[in-house]
Amino acid sequence: MILLTPQMRERLLLNGAVDVETDHFPVVKFFDPCGAATWLATELDSDESTLFGLADLGFGFPELGSFSLREIEAVRFAYGLGVERDLYFEAHYPLSVYAEAARSAGGIVETEALLRAAAISLGLNPDPQISPFGTDPKGG
Repeated sequence: MILLTPQMRERLLLNGAVDVETDHFPVVKFFDPCGAATWLATELDSDESTLFGLADLGFGFPELGSFSLREIEAVRFAYGLGVERDLYFEAHYPLSVYAEAARSAGGIVETEALLRAAAISLGLNPDPQISPFGTDPKGG
């Protein structure tokens, strides 16, 4: 599976090029089809390998930070399976909301009630945004 479409790569690079700290919406969600690891990425450095986002390796301690796209692409599980991209993921909140909800739940969650509660606790609008990228939710 191709982990990043050209449009996702472009959006991640644009987010990574921003000079001021910005609470971007996640662009892509990766997951381990054989376990509990999940990653939400918001930015890609100009080296085109270093991603920034929220990582949850399934141990109950999700954290914000950098991770390697090349390493994620190289991981192989039983039967030759690799890390997958969630084809149906669409972010409705900025990364800070997903991080707050993950800290409360002990892992990355997409449950609307938990995300709304996290948004409220951060003093943000609890209603999900229509789209972080304008009218096209895929960033185009």
